[in-house]
Amino acid sequence: MIETLARALEKREYTTLTQVQEAVTDPIHDEKDLLVSAQTGSGKTVGFGLAIAPTLLGESDKFSRPAAPLALVVAPTRELALQVKRELDWLYEFAGATVASTVGGMDMRTEKRTLERGAHVVVATPGRLVDHIKRGSLDMSDIRAVVLDEADEMLDLGFREDLEFILSEAPEERRTLLFSATVPKMIARLAENYQKPDAVRLQTAAEKQQHSDIDYRAMLVAGNDPENAIINVLRFYEAQNAIVFCNTRATVNRLTARFSNRGFQVVALSGELSQNERTHALQAMRDGRARVCVATDVAARGIDLPNLELVVHAELPNNGETLLHRSGRTGRAGRKGVSALIVPQRFSKKAERLLQFAKVKAEWGGAPTADEVLAKDEERMFSDPVFTQEIAKDEIDFVSKLAETFTSEQIAAAYLRLYRSRQTAPEDLAAPGKREERKPRQEFGPSQWYSISVGRNDRAEPRWLLPMLCRMGDISKDDIGAIRVQETETFVEIKQSSVDGFTKALGADMALEEGAKLTKLDKVPEMSRPPRFDKGDKPRGKPRFDKPKGGMASNRRKPLDDHGGDPRKAPKPKKEWKDKKPKHDPDVVSDFKPKGKAAAAPKPRYDDKPAVKPAGKPKPKYEGKPKYEGKPKFEGKPKGKPDYKSDKPKGAKPAGKPAGKPKPRPANMSDPSQSLRPRGKGKSFKGKGGNATPKRRGPKS
Repeated sequence: MIETLARALEKREYTTLTQVQEAVTDPIHDEKDLLVSAQTGSGKTVGFGLAIAPTLLGESDKFSRPAAPLALVVAPTRELALQVKRELDWLYEFAGATVASTVGGMDMRTEKRTLERGAHVVVATPGRLVDHIKRGSLDMSDIRAVVLDEADEMLDLGFREDLEFILSEAPEERRTLLFSATVPKMIARLAENYQKPDAVRLQTAAEKQQHSDIDYRAMLVAGNDPENAIINVLRFYEAQNAIVFCNTRATVNRLTARFSNRGFQVVALSGELSQNERTHALQAMRDGRARVCVATDVAARGIDLPNLELVVHAELPNNGETLLHRSGRTGRAGRKGVSALIVPQRFSKKAERLLQFAKVKAEWGGAPTADEVLAKDEERMFSDPVFTQEIAKDEIDFVSKLAETFTSEQIAAAYLRLYRSRQTAPEDLAAPGKREERKPRQEFGPSQWYSISVGRNDRAEPRWLLPMLCRMGDISKDDIGAIRVQETETFVEIKQSSVDGFTKALGADMALEEGAKLTKLDKVPEMSRPPRFDKGDKPRGKPRFDKPKGGMASNRRKPLDDHGGDPRKAPKPKKEWKDKKPKHDPDVVSDFKPKGKAAAAPKPRYDDKPAVKPAGKPKPKYEGKPKYEGKPKFEGKPKGKPDYKSDKPKGAKPAGKPAGKPKPRPANMSDPSQSLRPRGKGKSFKGKGGNATPKRRGPKS
């Protein structure tokens, strides 16, 4: 191993390497492409940091001056990318490496300036890395190694095209390392297309068996108790850091608000938060300012919190891979952790299938009850080292004063109350699979009846009358018996023991809200129920009545008594059958004789029809159609133009035009001064003004 890296591991108190780290650092696999599948939390980040170090450093122990990047590490989320950067920072601390990050949500101009100053390793998310490559901010010419961390998650998030673009832009002689919790077909196809033919597939032995550092527990709860069960789980374990996973952002916001109201130090982590808010939330978990993180799957991918001891699945994940990734946030680097699945009764089969697909065996049971939480508090209280510490000198006088003033029982009770006041009270949970039996209504006893001046015609309903009576009369719902809504009034039964306080609160006028008034009755009123149909007789849809012709109500069809009064079920009267009369007398014989095919094949005869066609008025016979000799000949118009000259007498003027003096003609037509045509503006052929020439109609020359 390189000396500078060994010093960094020793500083972090790494005495032994994990199975993944030992596999990827084997000298046999030097300068080879790797496809590594290992469990979450098995030390993959340090593993590929050690694996690519010989490729980046060569025979040297330290890096040279930073210039174009030598390695790319691609992670699916911002949080995971920043976490990988922190891990590589301390791993390459003594080697003098410059590690830069380019993730979404950060200022791109700042990242561009960082890349221009030079870096040895760039950790990035796929989308932002593609942007830098296309804009020319990242020089890919010196890349020696490309690492895809959580490759299966990047493909699930839709980064396949981005990954293919990044790998195609990198030099062909590079090393390609793919790290993934599982190896589906898409990962295998990606490795086949972009890794060298001699690539090595590494599968650790721990992958084939359950994570030994994680204790899986499936807690069966009632259908309306999941959130109460989560509160009891958090109180029972009192972990330094805990993550509660949800499937939607709305659930994250709801649980965050409820946990905050119950006194938990909680932060939220979801995709709707900005990068700055997400960074502050994780930093609060690391600093101890917050102990519970409510997060979605995408936002919490790859999070590594050093003191995370508890993972709670508030909602069951969609598949076994997500279950493993969620649970893998705890039990990392040899630390123990608990993964608790909150399973409502109706989702028990789904939980069993999830555990089966994830190849995980869980301990089934119920969520911690309130008594179990209080017993756990007592156990933690007695094991608190504050009881075994020696009394300090500045505390002796005050302790003596307490002992003289109060008894030992009083002091112990005060300490217990103070201890419990710092914790939120646990919740009472219903037994899963058992519904609470409805208690039978007890006998109401002596009562007094009242009448309210609103009824069914005023749209009076018990759901708004009951709270109004309780509010105005200063009574509870247990003091009110029956409420019977009638057409114009409503009868209310009040317990006799509450009558005095009820009437006193209402006052002498006995007035309620919205103008309603109350009247005391001397006896039990006679009540009528609203008209109802039996279950089988209730008609579907709107009632339909046969409207009479002419608008007279007396013509409506009356319902029959044997059909329950429903006019729709009354059968229609059947019509009497009458034989149809023949249109013609069958005894009369006709002279009609069919000709041609009709005579050869007579028509079939039926009993209810006459045998022969009845005689009628004979049709007139025609000897034949009149023959026309042809169209009449008319003398046509004379061809050619008419010869008017022949009819016009010589020397005669046309009729209708009076003879007048001939217009003077100029002696010289070429002289413009002698022209009769006016000059200047005048009528034209095309419109007003100007001496336009007429439009030429003939073909252009």
